[in-house]
Parts: sequence; C-alpha cells; structure tokens
Amino acid sequence: MNKKTVREVDPTGKRVLVRVDFNVPIEGATGQVLDNTRIRAALPTIRYLQERGAKVILMSHLGRPRGKPTPTYSLRPVAAELSRLLGQPVAFAEDCVGPPAAQVVQALQPGQVALLENLRFHAEEEANDATFAAQLAALGDLYVNDAFGTAHRAHASTAAIAQDLPAVAGLLMEKELDALGSLLESPRRPFLALIGGAKVSTKLAVLQNLLDRVDTLAIGGGMANTFLLARGLKVGKSLAEPDLVPDARAIEQRASDLGKEVLLPTDVLVAEAVSPGARAWIAPVDQVPESAAIVDVGPKTVGEYEACIMRAGTVLWNGPLGVFEIPEFAAGTQAIARALATSTAATVVGGGESVAAVEQLGLADRMAHVSTGGGATLEFLEGRELPGVAVLEDRGQGLSGLEVGVRSNLQPPTRHEE
Repeated sequence: MNKKTVREVDPTGKRVLVRVDFNVPIEGATGQVLDNTRIRAALPTIRYLQERGAKVILMSHLGRPRGKPTPTYSLRPVAAELSRLLGQPVAFAEDCVGPPAAQVVQALQPGQVALLENLRFHAEEEANDATFAAQLAALGDLYVNDAFGTAHRAHASTAAIAQDLPAVAGLLMEKELDALGSLLESPRRPFLALIGGAKVSTKLAVLQNLLDRVDTLAIGGGMANTFLLARGLKVGKSLAEPDLVPDARAIEQRASDLGKEVLLPTDVLVAEAVSPGARAWIAPVDQVPESAAIVDVGPKTVGEYEACIMRAGTVLWNGPLGVFEIPEFAAGTQAIARALATSTAATVVGGGESVAAVEQLGLADRMAHVSTGGGATLEFLEGRELPGVAVLEDRGQGLSGLEVGVRSNLQPPTRHEE
C-alpha cells in the first residue's frame, strides 16, 4: 500500500479526526447495539492514537436520515457501546459541526475520545460539500480515514475534508488495502475466487476483473442460475437474469481462452417456494422442475468446491451459495465457511452475508482477512479507484511537520492476524 498511515505521523497532543464506520444495527425499543463488529474493528486505531496522547474525535454516519436530524439514527447508543468496549467514558457531541461539536472537542484531554453526532443529519455530507467539510476539518489537526466501508463514496467526511487537513489511513483501512491489494497483485497460487450472491448484474465487473488474476472461478447463489441458463439448462422458477445470458457466455468463453476453470453447481437444492418450511429436495442441475426454484447448492457441488478450496493457495469468497437468510437453505454457505476455516490457503472473505456466515459460526478469526467493506470491497475488486483512498497522502509527500518516519517492508496480513 502506497498510502501513509497513522504509523507515520506524530499525533501527540493533536486533535485527530477519525472517520469510522459505525453504521451498526440498533434495537429501536431499547437503543441497544445489536452487532458491534464494526465498532470493534475500529478499536486498534482508536487505542493506537490514545496511547500516543492524541485527542480522538470520531465521526460516522448511521442509516439514511435523508439530511435531517432523526432520533432513530442518533449515534448516542454507539457512544455508550464504545465506552463499554474502551472501558472509559466517550464524550458525545449533539451535532457534528458548530458549537455543540466545538465545545466537546475543546474539553478533550490527550487520550480521551469523543464521538460526533450522525454526519448524515446534514445533507451537505453526501453532497461532498466543501464548506461543510471545512467545518468538520476545523475540529482537528489531522484526518484519519479508517472507514473502508465508505471509501467508495465521495462524501464530505471521506473526500472533501482531505483538502483542509493532512490525511492518512487508519489501521483498519491499511489492513483492508493490504489484504485486498495482495489478492489482485500477488496471490499465492492456485488462486480460487468463489463468487455468490443473488445477481450477476451486481458483480459482473468483479468477475471480468478477476478472470485475469484467478486460476479457478467458482460461482454459486442466484447468479449461478444465469450461467446455467447460458449453458442451455432450465432453472424453473429460480431467480435469474436472462438478459445477462450473453455476458455469462462471454465470461465463460474468455475463461476458456485464458485457460481458466469455471465451476458451476452440478446438483442443487430446489424448493416449491422460497420460504421457510417449503418442501425441498436435492436434484441434478439438469433436472430442475419448472415448478421449483433453486435455493442452495447440493452436497455433490459442496464437495467439489471444498476440494478446490483445499488445493488452493489463496481463496476469495464473496457472496452466499444459497438463500442464506432462510436457515433451511443455508447449508451450502455454511459448509463453505467451515471448509475455509480448515484450509491452509490465505482466505479473504467479503460481502455482508459471507461475513455473516463466518461470524455466526464463530469462524471469523480463522480467516486471513474478513473485509468490512461491502460495496467498497466490490468496487476495489473491480479495479476502480476509491475516492476515500485516493485523497489520502501518498508515501513521499510531506505532512506539514506531522510525519515521523515511514514503515518499511509492509507485508499482507498473515493468517489469524487480529
């Protein structure tokens, strides 16, 4: 990674504005954070800055409040959860700009932490407004982006703010860029990409970009149905995108031209309805009834994909293999998660439901890297430049006296790295 990080600046006594991704689920009645994974992911950067005497000012969005204050989307419950995780009080500002924010920041002592109210309570945030960004920047001396999950958005807190403050990557951002960058630039061979999810349309560019880099491409989930159509098979009532059949054929043809293997399901779980409790059974992929829908891969397919995982040096997994949100149709996805956990490959997991699978099974710490990115991960894998990364300082650029030295010999994250 060629971007400067917090490791290369001196934050002592500085007001450090950190963009985090605290867009977490909150239970409306109790105000309790239901899943603190994203909060925990930011702790290394927060603690790093605290230990070096910085005044840490966190900013995030939560939900879609449409540019106006909405109590349902307040970050106050997040401040309480963060305080619990840090074991110390976290100051909360009732707004992210103006006197409420300035007063809270002014009261901070070195090593203390504050969280600003939801950035998206101001429409200027998503508009990437320069004036709003300058108001945010006035609260700090240094800007750190540790929110990889929002790095694909050109918003005031991820892009425009870098015009007003020295800007570097946080430790989570560094970990994401190193892990995903190593996939595209120097994967250990053989490199298997296992891509699932509902639609080809959302991952077409990812498939096209990965073809030049992988040795094997395995496809599952609803998107596999479009590829089955492209092979002349019938998929009954299954989710599919017939208009993208030519694109699926083109991907398979290009893979063949490049000498790359494309794996599709050979057996599937079909159901009378895509709903809990529906009658379901295993069928060969060429015997899907017109009245049924494909809802998961079958055991033979799972075995074939598992064997490929065990041979791989690197595995990228993005997207479930079935209708994972319905427990009866989650077996294929769960089996892949378990196979990755026992594999000796460098395993990188991205995508909300793939991440949910490894988290639910307690296997996240057995992966080399579990990405927090979602849409940002997909755009990175497409080969697109992310606005929130592009604005960060490159190594070799000055940082107005804040620079303290460059860490050398950067290595991709190792297996089991925390």
